[in-house]
Amino acid sequence: MSGEARLEQTEHGLAPAGPGWYVLNARDARWLAGENRGAHTLLEGEPGFEQYAVHLVTLGPGELMSMYHWEADQEDFLVLDGEALLVIEGEERPLRRWDFVHCPPGAKHVVVGAGSGPCLLLAMGGRDKSVGENWGGYTIDETAAKHGASVERETAVPDEAYAKVGRRQPARYREGWLPD
Repeated sequence: MSGEARLEQTEHGLAPAGPGWYVLNARDARWLAGENRGAHTLLEGEPGFEQYAVHLVTLGPGELMSMYHWEADQEDFLVLDGEALLVIEGEERPLRRWDFVHCPPGAKHVVVGAGSGPCLLLAMGGRDKSVGENWGGYTIDETAAKHGASVERETAVPDEAYAKVGRRQPARYREGWLPD
């Protein structure tokens, strides 16, 4: 039987401190935010969940969820509010509230905020194969490049892929990231 994990207050919000079940409100959780990168929750403790990752991601129009990439595990996205643009396998697909996107292992993709206001997505992904040096990679794509979301040189190194757009930094929740 699993006990309850203690939630610890950090400089950037609450975080689970140890194993066990817990309830954590997203507004109280730690976040990562970056210029032109939107923000996403850190709902997991350290280390993260073993089997899958789960984040709420908020993007303003034109903001990038990531650079165009593929992963060795599946990733899935559910648009909870607003609009976004999916670039998948070189094709653009508009997304609106309640659209679900399934990216099987190896599917090259990126999500970009669209519309006139913020977009909120639930992002989930496996962690069976997408860990370590063989997690996946960032690839060159003309369609993603139109949105500033393509690397100039293929790489599997995140610091190289995000050099021109910057990495998200730890942050506390800010009003407007989540709808009322």
